[in-house]
Amino acid sequence: MSATPGATPTIVLVGHGMVGQRFLEALAERGLTATHRVVVLCEEPRPAYDRVQLTSYFSGTTPEELSLTDEEFIAAHGIELHVGDPAESVDRDTRTVTARSGLTVGYDVLVLATGSYPFVPPVPGKDAEGCFVYRTIEDLLAIEEYARRRATTGAVVGGGLLGLEAAGALRGLGLAAHIVEFAPRLMPVQVDDGGGAALLRTIEGMGLTVHTGTGTQEIVAGEDGAVTGMRLSDGSELATDMVVFSAGVRPRDQLARDCGLAVGERGGISVDAQCRTVGDPRVFAIGECAQAVDGRVYGLVAPGYEQAETAAATIAADEAEFTGADLSTKLKLLGVDVASFGDAHGTAEDCLDVVYSDSRAGLYKKLVIGRDGTLLGGILVGDAEAYGTLRALTGSVPPVSPESLVLPAGAGAGVRLGPSALPDEAVICSCHNVTKGAIRGAVTEHRCTTVPEVKKCTKAGTGCGSCVKVLGQLVTAELEASGVEVDTGLCGCFARTREELYEIVLALRITSYQDLLDRYGREGARGGDGCEICKPAIASVIASLAPSIGADGYILDGEQAALQDTNDHFLANLQKNGSYSVVPRVPGGEIAPEKLIVIGEIARDFGLYTKITGGQRIDMFGARVEQLPLIWARLVDAGFESGHAYGKSLRTVKSCVGSTWCRYGVQDSVRMAIDLELRYRGLRSPHKLKSAVSGCARECAEAQSKDFGVIATANGWNLYVGGNGGATPRHADLLAQDLSDAELVRLIDRFLMFYIRTADRLERTSVWLERVPGGLDHVRDVVVHDSLGICAELESLMAAHVAGYRDEWAETVNDPEKLARFVSFVNAPHTPDPVVGFVPERDQMKPDLPLLSIGMRPADDVLEGSAQR
Repeated sequence: MSATPGATPTIVLVGHGMVGQRFLEALAERGLTATHRVVVLCEEPRPAYDRVQLTSYFSGTTPEELSLTDEEFIAAHGIELHVGDPAESVDRDTRTVTARSGLTVGYDVLVLATGSYPFVPPVPGKDAEGCFVYRTIEDLLAIEEYARRRATTGAVVGGGLLGLEAAGALRGLGLAAHIVEFAPRLMPVQVDDGGGAALLRTIEGMGLTVHTGTGTQEIVAGEDGAVTGMRLSDGSELATDMVVFSAGVRPRDQLARDCGLAVGERGGISVDAQCRTVGDPRVFAIGECAQAVDGRVYGLVAPGYEQAETAAATIAADEAEFTGADLSTKLKLLGVDVASFGDAHGTAEDCLDVVYSDSRAGLYKKLVIGRDGTLLGGILVGDAEAYGTLRALTGSVPPVSPESLVLPAGAGAGVRLGPSALPDEAVICSCHNVTKGAIRGAVTEHRCTTVPEVKKCTKAGTGCGSCVKVLGQLVTAELEASGVEVDTGLCGCFARTREELYEIVLALRITSYQDLLDRYGREGARGGDGCEICKPAIASVIASLAPSIGADGYILDGEQAALQDTNDHFLANLQKNGSYSVVPRVPGGEIAPEKLIVIGEIARDFGLYTKITGGQRIDMFGARVEQLPLIWARLVDAGFESGHAYGKSLRTVKSCVGSTWCRYGVQDSVRMAIDLELRYRGLRSPHKLKSAVSGCARECAEAQSKDFGVIATANGWNLYVGGNGGATPRHADLLAQDLSDAELVRLIDRFLMFYIRTADRLERTSVWLERVPGGLDHVRDVVVHDSLGICAELESLMAAHVAGYRDEWAETVNDPEKLARFVSFVNAPHTPDPVVGFVPERDQMKPDLPLLSIGMRPADDVLEGSAQR
């Protein structure tokens, strides 16, 4: 089969990855798809998808959700897309490309976007069964299938970006995971020794085993040819059933080599500043297969996008060039933020380092400063929230001292620079090279008033997404500077903020969401059903005020039931296979042996997976929805109650053993933790609340990483507020010190109710404390010194909550009408969900998730729900 060029010029694109798709979009933007025939030859069996987010497959993202290809876009522009049919040869004399299927296409312009291939070290045994690479969706399919059938341990060769993601994927599949990195630290390209050490501590804390400073010498296989282990260059041996190579990539330039195009000494198709290949102006190369005019092969998506736009502009006879790119990156690896920008390793002459490191919190921040104060670059590990601003300031002298830029909020001198500190020429979106000036122009000249409108106008924020937060700040600041009233409403249904709606509900004793919507909603929303933003937000407000306004505090009664988030619908946490987890409250982490036995018996009888949580509780996974009331009934009979792990409410109050057992303890931290947890249990709030009580300054309960934390002193208790662990760690701030028991409880009452009253929806105390005008000083004035005269009211609201508390599990199991909702199928209430199945692992069970595969497993390969021993 062949096709020859006719009157319409033909552009042939070889490769359809992220850069190839961006090239097609650039052609369409310039009108070239209307004047040219565009043919795409794609090797993979699916169109372009987001390879940057590849690992999100393991958390349930579907291929459709990862796809970057809009079928309507392809059809509307007449693009001829051939998937699973790669180009196999190019004849530059006849200007034709021949695909694997035999299709021959003539071209006027040929664009090579063949990407890269994984580098597999040439070690003995590399081709053994159980060895994989980590590059495509098909690779993940093969890894998951092999792991399910015959692997319990996996090793990843390479500790870079993809290596860490691969290790996380193996861990997610239930394997014990090892990382082998030849360099002395993880992510050696992006971070230095200090950043690598912080990253190492955090990753090892997740249960992964890391081997740095050693290489893979041999893959050992058994008699059946399958992997059984690895020999490392330091002489040690590692038992493993699977090996995933993620040791870097190499440019896929063989097609260019075969047709006589020039390539670089270390690979990569040589191109000029317009991305035309050296020696043939009709052939372009873009993305990871190209060696740019600066001699570099760029492995990041942002430079590839720039090359795609440059090639499209050149084909359209517009002026454009690509001479190099910013290699700044912001990543989230295994939940850990890692970012580097500019001269991150400090290679400039006479540069200085400003470093903040907190090994316990897994934080490392380094700024590289020139002798004249210019910010040259930096590395951020554990907290990369300032990345967008710092990267944009690179090359200029920041308006504040470097020390204040690396200190975390709550450490005493941290400064957060707003968008006003950035010059207009600062690049905000490196993926599409969009400056602050361009974003401002979108608002002032193109009349954009929302972030989506600015995204559409400038393409900022449509790449990796790391700039979206700064983008939103810039849009808001520019609108306000232009005198435009910024809509701060809760959502499209309410023009008022959550704080304003809270005051309305409290003052008017409104107990119905529909009543609030009809009276105070936007005109077009009144009489409607509301939206998924305001319904759970208002439900939380009504629930937190229920005893004071006369509402029913049970969240599944009447109208309230339809307003709840997914987890609250069934008073349990929904898991990835459609089952639920059950977490009974264990106040202060103290539990009697008899209650431990009850939990064990329930987990055994219902076939549940058990795990100790970080909040000193026991989590039981794998309950089907119809089993929940049965499990709760047994727990309630044994004296347990809901731990509210599913709600935006108090989770736990951790404790150390305190003065009762510990020779260093100065106060009874367990007793105080139990008192606080029982006092604030069930308290609905804008976001989850976590707390801890430490019995001495050694801080074993980690109270300074909690929303409110208590540390014992010889004279009483110190109260800290606004702390946060997780993805954006923050040290809590000292609110008051040397408090008596009564003073401590009174201040916590006030603090929590003031937070619930004034915070935005889904706003943690750490973010709220930094957002409110005046920050900690204002909060201290309000809750300690009663500057607003509202402390009596705050205390009264908390007292009403404490007096009106009812256990949601007990309320449910004692009411037949409430029990009726706990079924998988309303029209077949006694039929369990057939998709919820389990497979055995380590003497327990785990969800049966045939990753990325379609259809059900044979019945004999699945444990049918509960009562498995």
